[in-house]
Amino acid sequence: MRILFVTSNRIGDAVLSTGLLDHLLRTCPEARFTVACGPVAEGVFIRMPRLERLIVMEKRPWGRHWLPLWAHAASRVWDLVVDIRGSGLSWMVPTRRRAVMRRSPGHKIAQLGAILGLDPPPLPVTWTAPEDRARAAALLPPGPLVALGPTANWTGKVWPADRFVALHRALSADGPLRGARPVILAGPGEQERALAAPVLAALPDAVDLCGRLSLPEAAAVLTGSGLFVGNDSGLMHLAAAAGTPTLGLFGPTPAEEYSPAGRHTAIARAQGPAMQDLSVAAALTAAQSLIATAVPA
Repeated sequence: MRILFVTSNRIGDAVLSTGLLDHLLRTCPEARFTVACGPVAEGVFIRMPRLERLIVMEKRPWGRHWLPLWAHAASRVWDLVVDIRGSGLSWMVPTRRRAVMRRSPGHKIAQLGAILGLDPPPLPVTWTAPEDRARAAALLPPGPLVALGPTANWTGKVWPADRFVALHRALSADGPLRGARPVILAGPGEQERALAAPVLAALPDAVDLCGRLSLPEAAAVLTGSGLFVGNDSGLMHLAAAAGTPTLGLFGPTPAEEYSPAGRHTAIARAQGPAMQDLSVAAALTAAQSLIATAVPA
């Protein structure tokens, strides 16, 4: 059995789609998978079990990035094509069954679950290899850790750096995370480094992992953290999928559609249209409530 899975260019949406793949892995034990995604999302899938081929679609003018995928996909009859992008490609390749995304109200994982008629929808997962876990173990100090994600792909989603610092100091001053060291995560590139720089400067004991990790390595690091606090971003979704207690910080983006999906998650929502409208006190209250439910008494 062969399944073609067409997923997102963006890390966050790609992570959210892993719940569908995990469901198919569990319910179709004989299946082999071809996954098509964008370049930045490639790392979400490289450790996936039974992955026969990973096709990375580089953006091209006039939609020409679809042509290599169509050329590969049209050369065989698939048992199932799952297309979370709702593209025309899924109707142009031979398949015994197709399941195509149709946008609807509600959380993104509910929309994804509806593709295969799954209610409740499956939660996202992460896949790591022994070498990813070994690198995480080598990078992380002993003791409690709080992972911080102070960056995002749009500055309108970024909580002020000084508030990340104040929140971490409050969390590490008392309670289950007393004495916790901060672990600062960000993607590659100068913009990500610049957004993280003020937090790193104010927390000199922080573990600086900005731009240093592949996505599977980041998932392994997050698994070893007691809490993740971050802006609405792919990293936030990765943390939730890894099973880390995850607090997502929301302002102008719709939390009802993109809140973190995982076993232990919460959000802190700004009281106005801007991230500056989210206070440290509100984020601290949400974090403390999340920790209380995620950490056994």
